[in-house]
Amino acid sequence: MDLFAAVDIRGGRCVRLRQGDYGAETVYDDDPVARAVEMAEAGAAWIHVVDLDGARSGRPDNASVVAEIAAAAGVPVQAGGGVRTADTAEAWFAAGVARVVLGTAALRDPALVRGLAGSHRIAVGLDARAGEVATDGWLQGSGQSVLDVARNFAADGVDAFVVTDISRDGTLEGPDIDGLASVLDAVSVDVIASGGVGQLDDLTALTGLEGRAGRRLSGVIVGTALYEGRFTVAEAAATLAGSEASG
Repeated sequence: MDLFAAVDIRGGRCVRLRQGDYGAETVYDDDPVARAVEMAEAGAAWIHVVDLDGARSGRPDNASVVAEIAAAAGVPVQAGGGVRTADTAEAWFAAGVARVVLGTAALRDPALVRGLAGSHRIAVGLDARAGEVATDGWLQGSGQSVLDVARNFAADGVDAFVVTDISRDGTLEGPDIDGLASVLDAVSVDVIASGGVGQLDDLTALTGLEGRAGRRLSGVIVGTALYEGRFTVAEAAATLAGSEASG
């Protein structure tokens, strides 16, 4: 399982939100590029970047910072937030982003996902609140369930699903094991867990999670726990590697 170190950008700074609340922001670094490089050098397999301003506005407001991270990180970068058009996605790929996450756009324009997935690595963001996929920076409900959206895109060539439990995001209270297991059972596409990781035991639990067909998670996104010093990137990477070796 790969460790995705989270770099969420708002106003050009590295921040974290609690449960997707833009009014509950903590600023951790004025230089998100340097922070991304630091985490990559410490052992993160991927850097997961979210343009929080873009997620709400529908525009790539922090596109220049995303491009700088992609150029400097030295590991693959997965990025989302404000990607609503093929032109924006293409610009991010041209800037060096390895995989683009489409959330709101996937719900509103499924053809955009299908068109891009034929030639690029596209992930669909499944941001869930009480089982319903949220859009527009997690501010609006879509009326569609996580499992229904996942099944709708499973045969369209997407590279992965990023599954986030909004109620747990930034809380450090543990991931949604049951919800993630349900997605693993529903689709054969790679599933990346996000939200709630607060201790190394959470990573061990995620590594051991197995769907009915024996499928396991392909990655986990960790943000707040790293920034709050619950554990280091190196410790997280070692835990994931050790759990897989013992399993």
